[in-house]
Amino acid sequence: MPLDAVYKALADPTRRRILALLRERDMTAGELADAFELSKPTLSGHFSVLKAAGLIDGEKQGTSITYRLQISVLEEALLGLMNSLDIGMRPRGRTTRARKVAP
Repeated sequence: MPLDAVYKALADPTRRRILALLRERDMTAGELADAFELSKPTLSGHFSVLKAAGLIDGEKQGTSITYRLQISVLEEALLGLMNSLDIGMRPRGRTTRARKVAP
Protein backbone atom coordinates (compact mmCIF):
# COMPACT_ATOMS: atom_id res chain seq x y z
CA MET A 1 0.00 0.00 0.00
CA PRO A 2 1.62 3.25 -1.08
CA LEU A 3 1.52 5.71 1.80
CA ASP A 4 1.26 8.70 -0.55
CA ALA A 5 -2.15 7.41 -1.68
CA VAL A 6 -3.28 7.18 1.94
CA TYR A 7 -2.12 10.70 2.75
CA LYS A 8 -3.78 12.05 -0.41
CA ALA A 9 -7.03 10.33 0.58
CA LEU A 10 -6.85 11.73 4.11
CA ALA A 11 -6.21 15.27 2.84
CA ASP A 12 -9.85 15.77 1.86
CA PRO A 13 -12.38 16.63 4.61
CA THR A 14 -15.22 14.77 2.88
CA ARG A 15 -13.17 11.58 2.78
CA ARG A 16 -12.23 12.01 6.45
CA ARG A 17 -15.92 12.34 7.28
CA ILE A 18 -16.67 9.15 5.32
CA LEU A 19 -14.02 7.36 7.38
CA ALA A 20 -15.50 8.74 10.61
CA LEU A 21 -18.93 7.43 9.66
CA LEU A 22 -17.51 4.02 8.76
CA ARG A 23 -15.66 3.91 12.08
CA GLU A 24 -19.08 3.66 13.73
CA ARG A 25 -20.40 0.86 11.50
CA ASP A 26 -20.36 -0.59 8.00
CA MET A 27 -22.65 1.40 5.71
CA THR A 28 -24.11 1.04 2.24
CA ALA A 29 -23.31 3.58 -0.45
CA GLY A 30 -26.90 4.82 -0.14
CA GLU A 31 -26.61 5.34 3.61
CA LEU A 32 -23.40 7.26 3.13
CA ALA A 33 -24.98 9.32 0.34
CA ASP A 34 -27.76 10.35 2.73
CA ALA A 35 -25.14 11.90 5.03
CA PHE A 36 -23.79 14.22 2.32
CA GLU A 37 -25.15 16.86 0.00
CA LEU A 38 -23.06 15.64 -2.91
CA SER A 39 -23.94 14.11 -6.25
CA LYS A 40 -23.61 10.34 -6.54
CA PRO A 41 -20.77 10.63 -9.09
CA THR A 42 -18.84 12.96 -6.73
CA LEU A 43 -19.34 10.62 -3.79
CA SER A 44 -18.39 7.64 -5.95
CA GLY A 45 -15.14 9.43 -6.79
CA HIS A 46 -14.40 9.79 -3.08
CA PHE A 47 -15.10 6.07 -2.57
CA SER A 48 -12.69 5.26 -5.42
CA VAL A 49 -9.88 7.30 -3.85
CA LEU A 50 -10.46 5.69 -0.45
CA LYS A 51 -10.55 2.19 -1.98
CA ALA A 52 -7.38 2.82 -4.01
CA ALA A 53 -5.63 3.87 -0.81
CA GLY A 54 -6.85 0.70 0.91
CA LEU A 55 -8.69 2.69 3.59
CA ILE A 56 -12.07 1.15 2.80
CA ASP A 57 -13.33 -1.90 0.99
CA GLY A 58 -16.72 -2.61 -0.45
CA GLU A 59 -18.78 -5.76 -0.73
CA LYS A 60 -21.51 -5.91 -3.34
CA GLN A 61 -24.75 -7.28 -1.93
CA GLY A 62 -27.41 -7.44 -4.60
CA THR A 63 -27.73 -3.98 -6.07
CA SER A 64 -25.94 -2.15 -3.24
CA ILE A 65 -22.38 -1.95 -1.97
CA THR A 66 -21.58 -2.07 1.74
CA TYR A 67 -18.40 -0.23 2.71
CA ARG A 68 -16.22 -0.89 5.73
CA LEU A 69 -13.22 0.88 7.22
CA GLN A 70 -9.85 -0.87 6.99
CA ILE A 71 -8.44 0.39 10.27
CA SER A 72 -5.17 -1.55 9.93
CA VAL A 73 -4.25 0.47 6.83
CA LEU A 74 -4.92 3.71 8.67
CA GLU A 75 -2.82 2.54 11.63
CA GLU A 76 0.02 1.54 9.30
CA ALA A 77 -0.05 4.95 7.61
CA LEU A 78 0.05 6.78 10.94
CA LEU A 79 2.92 4.64 12.19
CA GLY A 80 4.75 5.19 8.90
CA LEU A 81 4.37 8.94 9.30
CA MET A 82 5.57 8.81 12.89
CA ASN A 83 8.59 6.75 11.90
CA SER A 84 9.46 9.04 8.99
CA LEU A 85 9.42 12.01 11.37
CA ASP A 86 11.29 10.07 14.04
CA ILE A 87 8.38 10.42 16.44
CA GLY A 88 8.35 7.55 18.84
CA MET A 89 7.60 6.68 22.37
CA ARG A 90 9.57 9.48 24.03
CA PRO A 91 8.80 10.50 27.58
CA ARG A 92 6.28 13.34 27.66
CA GLY A 93 7.58 16.82 28.29
CA ARG A 94 10.75 16.42 26.25
CA THR A 95 11.26 18.03 22.89
CA THR A 96 13.88 17.49 20.24
CA ARG A 97 14.33 21.17 19.49
CA ALA A 98 16.88 23.17 21.41
CA ARG A 99 15.55 26.33 22.94
CA LYS A 100 17.43 29.59 22.74
CA VAL A 101 18.42 30.90 26.12
CA ALA A 102 18.02 34.63 26.65
CA PRO A 103 21.34 36.39 27.49
